[in-house]
Amino acid sequence: MGVRLMVVDDHRLLAEALASALKLRGHRVLAAAAPAAGAAELVVSRAPEVCLLGTAAPAEPGAFEPIVTIKRERPQVTVVVLGPVPSPRGIAAAFAAGASGYVRHDERIDGVERAIAKARAGEAAVAPQLLQGAFAELLNPAAQPDDEAARLLQMLTPREVEVLVRVAEGEDTRLIAAGMAIAPSTARTHVQRVLMKLGVGSRLEAAALAARTGLLDRAHTAGGPAVPRGCTGPQRT
Repeated sequence: MGVRLMVVDDHRLLAEALASALKLRGHRVLAAAAPAAGAAELVVSRAPEVCLLGTAAPAEPGAFEPIVTIKRERPQVTVVVLGPVPSPRGIAAAFAAGASGYVRHDERIDGVERAIAKARAGEAAVAPQLLQGAFAELLNPAAQPDDEAARLLQMLTPREVEVLVRVAEGEDTRLIAAGMAIAPSTARTHVQRVLMKLGVGSRLEAAALAARTGLLDRAHTAGGPAVPRGCTGPQRT
């Protein structure tokens, strides 16, 4: 039997895509919304059985405040977080706020459904690979520096790092596609995923964040892609 669900995410296209996939599997999706501030109020007013709550920055202070409000006002609502690979503190913060599960936002629909079922059954719905990564970081803290650039790099695939470097160099979609030998539509998708994972709304913001945190230098030091330096890129003041 289908579950009464809500999908709440800052990125409307991703929320709508997930909602559509869940509808095709027989679930009743009440809303696919993208409010940054009104998420808790929306969920409280609709009172679904399960809320899939997206977050791009689980380490940010207050990232899980909507969960606290939801569980206070509607304790019967099961909340499963959709987000990037978090630090152990990110997972702990989600559960401390009242979440019943944490799933990567690029998880397959089968994995999302399994997490929903486990969470509704009262189990902690966290993928084994996320737990393994959390334990590895706890056991080997020196191997994973706790700085913003390292955290952001861990969120990106090697190809997404290359896309970010090219964005920071000022390349548009056409140049990114040509330089990476991929279709423009694929390049556009990569750019959108990079923006989503970094939690920014534009290419300029992504470039500024990469410059501010030293992410670009870290990417090149780690053997990142060699991008021609002929582009001027965003101007620094």
